Amino acid sequence: MRAHRRAQRAAVTTGATLLAAGLLAGCGLSEPDADVPADGRPGHTSAAPAPAGPTDSPRTPELPSELTSQRLDWKRCTAPRGGNAPGSAWRCARVDVPLDYADPSGETLSVALIRKEARDKGRRLGSLLFNFGGPGGSGVATLPRAAGSYAKLNTRYDLVSFDPRGVAASSGVRCRTDKEQEQAHRNVDLTPDTAAEEAAFIEDAAEFGAGCERRSGTVLPHVGTGNAARDLDLIRRVLGDEKLSYFGFSYGTELGGTYAHLFPHTVGRTVLDAAVDPTADGIGHARNQTVGFQRALENYLKDRGRSPKEGSERIARLLARIDRSPLPTDSGRELSESLAITGIVTPLYSESSWPDLTAALDEAENNGTGNGLLRLADSYNGRDEQGRYDTQSHSQRAISCADSTSRPTVDEARALLPEFRKLSPVFGPFLAWDTAGWCAEWPVEGEHETPETSAPGAGPVLVVGTTGDPATPYEGARRMADELGEGVGVLLTNKGEGHGAYGSNDCVTSTIDDYFLDGKVPADGRTCG
Repeated sequence: MRAHRRAQRAAVTTGATLLAAGLLAGCGLSEPDADVPADGRPGHTSAAPAPAGPTDSPRTPELPSELTSQRLDWKRCTAPRGGNAPGSAWRCARVDVPLDYADPSGETLSVALIRKEARDKGRRLGSLLFNFGGPGGSGVATLPRAAGSYAKLNTRYDLVSFDPRGVAASSGVRCRTDKEQEQAHRNVDLTPDTAAEEAAFIEDAAEFGAGCERRSGTVLPHVGTGNAARDLDLIRRVLGDEKLSYFGFSYGTELGGTYAHLFPHTVGRTVLDAAVDPTADGIGHARNQTVGFQRALENYLKDRGRSPKEGSERIARLLARIDRSPLPTDSGRELSESLAITGIVTPLYSESSWPDLTAALDEAENNGTGNGLLRLADSYNGRDEQGRYDTQSHSQRAISCADSTSRPTVDEARALLPEFRKLSPVFGPFLAWDTAGWCAEWPVEGEHETPETSAPGAGPVLVVGTTGDPATPYEGARRMADELGEGVGVLLTNKGEGHGAYGSNDCVTSTIDDYFLDGKVPADGRTCG
């Protein structure tokens, strides 16, 4: 489990509370003529697809016209797996993209799209593409459920999202059956204490990767973020937009930053909310999240009138007891330490969920049962009441390991334990071990140590960081803005709690709305809250 996967799911479950906020724009830019595109602003759009044109980066191949001139066949949407069909305002389509961009005339993948057209067609600015995080989150399933938060943007933008390659309806990666996933949650200790537990932990991680290769070997080498960014640009062209207007959350900020690096001259109005730290490698990311979740836990404890230090130590002692003796639940399943940690992580994504954490911890400590924490863990893990799991955890791992060259060993993870325990007695051991288990013996080599997000020549990109964000700590937003480059990255700070700012703070929300709708760019370093 990588904690930042929760961005997509949390965006849906908490609605506008998790998604938003705004500060009135500082530097206003005048609206450009619709026929004269400008960096950082939507360009002219037309009904016909954009011509192929020159590529923006030497690493981006020229695409054949049969891909760039596709005409999308928009139809009523069917129900996604485990969900309901969206309303009549929504239309779905598929776009063909190269399986391997090094061979763009070869085999293709089909990427699923969903769209809700702008209500004010006379003032339409173009398409606004969303990625809600993960990696591995389904935009096709998420956007209709979250669209109420973007009603103002929908006046002038077509709201568009997609399942990235390797995700859900877009040749989704599958690595395990539901039964195998249940067995792993039951039998594998994610904070191993003995040599036998360590061996089982690494064996399970290796089996996960082998299962991905058996079931999804064709797409597995090609699901990285760089290819997803190239898909974004092809989607932009097929939609007929001269520039990409984009709204990314959590992992979606890494995808947006990668796009800006590869295609700086087609970056339109772009917002990166709950920004990932692009300078962190695998261990650095785990260290950042250890700090972020401990900070959020301490803020929760302070809000409940408890000592952060004593409260954290008390929760750590509870987890140690559960490790020795798992808690019973009404379902007949046991709450293990690993599931308990996941249950504690889940409500820290949104301040509105803190009462759920209080109730679950009180039950575990006072009643000796784990119903509340297990429900929270199941929500995070994508498990329904029938024991069926979604595949977001499969796609997330496949995309992360295709991206990152980081492959820490068991010895390296064990060496991190003293530092990580000091950073957080609750989350440190779990996140230290996660560095070794995440991509253990992965069948595909990673692409880079850290993602490249420098974007010289791009228009302004609004980067939003929340001071109490547990999964993508605030410090990463400043680094993302810095990496995008001077005159490109514009930092907006939300002083608050939770993962993602849009929809949770009126100041942030209005600032982002003004930027998307009117091109008003706030001064770098502005603060809301």
